[in-house]
Amino acid sequence: MDKISVELTVNRKKYKIKVEPDERLLDTLRERLNFTGVKEGCSIGECGACTVILDGKAVNSCMVYTFQVDSSEVITVKGLEIDGKLDPLQRAFIDYQAVQCGFCTPGMLISARALLNQNPNPNREEIKTAIEGNLCRCTGYKQIIKAIESVVKKDRSE
Repeated sequence: MDKISVELTVNRKKYKIKVEPDERLLDTLRERLNFTGVKEGCSIGECGACTVILDGKAVNSCMVYTFQVDSSEVITVKGLEIDGKLDPLQRAFIDYQAVQCGFCTPGMLISARALLNQNPNPNREEIKTAIEGNLCRCTGYKQIIKAIESVVKKDRSE
């Protein structure tokens, strides 16, 4: 099969690449573009380790073919940091010890950022719903939820 030309923006930088028709966005990000913060866990859209923001929505990159994202914008966990400054969610995950082994952390951060971009004032249930597709085997979610809530509360007080 012939390769397909794809143009996409990843973390505010444009890329033009040729991909196989069956190449997953996950593989393009990790193997071709070296965004290794996008993790491969289950490969069937169940664990959330590969979550990215695609055109404003959190998606499992293992379930998307790269050719489908032509002319799209992708944000990975690396794209949360701007000019060397951590996103408030990244800082909160550190402050609230919401990171244990770290494998789920990129996907959790991306799901939380996508939520806050769409709803800057979510309640606890909305936060839980936003991260329910991200599996964590270490923290029990309490610190993760508290970290996200702290960013919401900080935004409310400003």
